[in-house]
Amino acid sequence: MQVTQSSKLANVCYDIRGPVLRHAKQMEAEGHHILKLNIGNPAPFGFEAPEEILQDVILNLSAAHGYGDSKGLLSARRAVVQYYQQRGVPGVDIEDVYLGNGVSELIVMALQALLDNGDEVLIPAPDYPLWTAAVSLSGGRPVHYICDEGAGWFPDVNDVASKITDRTKALVVINPNNPTGSVYSRDVLEGLLELARRHNLVVFADEIYDKILYDGVEHTCVASLAPDLLCLTLNGLSKAYRVAGFRTGWMAVSGPKKHAESYIEGLDILANMRLCPNMPSQYAVQTALGGYQSINDLVLPGGRLVEQRDVTWKLLNEIPGVSCVKPTGALYAFPRLDPKMYPIVDDEKFVLDLLVQEKILVVQGTGFNWPRPDHFRIVTLPRVTDLEEAIGRIARFLASYEL
Repeated sequence: MQVTQSSKLANVCYDIRGPVLRHAKQMEAEGHHILKLNIGNPAPFGFEAPEEILQDVILNLSAAHGYGDSKGLLSARRAVVQYYQQRGVPGVDIEDVYLGNGVSELIVMALQALLDNGDEVLIPAPDYPLWTAAVSLSGGRPVHYICDEGAGWFPDVNDVASKITDRTKALVVINPNNPTGSVYSRDVLEGLLELARRHNLVVFADEIYDKILYDGVEHTCVASLAPDLLCLTLNGLSKAYRVAGFRTGWMAVSGPKKHAESYIEGLDILANMRLCPNMPSQYAVQTALGGYQSINDLVLPGGRLVEQRDVTWKLLNEIPGVSCVKPTGALYAFPRLDPKMYPIVDDEKFVLDLLVQEKILVVQGTGFNWPRPDHFRIVTLPRVTDLEEAIGRIARFLASYEL
């Protein structure tokens, strides 16, 4: 008898690690060198974790080999509480914080605890595709609202409003945004939250890049603007502290929790089912959040991340028929290919052709649930010389690309 995958996976995809990556691995096995610009993983590009974080994990290993609390280590949860107190989020206590094996696990938990079959969740387009996949896997229906490229990739609040139905349960806000690098203004956030108030929506705030900001842009924590709304704020150590492999994230529940007791009980059930988040890396949280913020050295003028962002943005816009909104946060650029010059129909084939010809791995825009095949995402983590080489190859490829 043939064994087939569950029908629950029918609408689940994650193209950042999808078929094109599998082809890239095959090419590597054949001896080709592939420059991977498909995933925001700082370590391969020479970004070191802060030494004090590594020391704290090592020094506490002897206390980390048993199961811990299902919500996470007390000292780590306390550090998260204090972090959100500093960000102006009221009413968060240690019992409102869940540590997770990365933010990804917590996203899945939060949606599984909330959604019945057919419930709808509003998700930005473009999005970090795990959100769309997790909604589908939880039996829900992802509904994508448009972010406006002409307005700095800010969400179109009117488009959000037009897509709310009686089945809409939640609103996802990814800020700073992956893949666009947009950091939303306070006015835009207020507009989104007013819709959530009007329609009694749960708000999910994915803020994993909240410390990776450029050009003096400030990040506003969504939950700080909505003490009257149930907000679940997700963040972690992977990006700002360069320890993606530690798989350490957290989720903080804020707002009026009394009317959400049943939902929170569901979160607790799922937290208990996974026994506990991984113990060793939880010892990094207090040191990370309370110590020297070395990320600032990378994003302020003269820092490596801002320099790489600048070079990426400049060189992409110099390619004929390519335009790119300047990212003000995160680790990505999301350039547009002019359909008149590049009438691409299948953007997965486009990035596969780029891979085969130029040994450069990027991700197609439709992989982020963008509705048209006219964008791709590139990470800005490589050093400037590597970015210059990579974007030069992209320009060469586009100059001769035959559709």
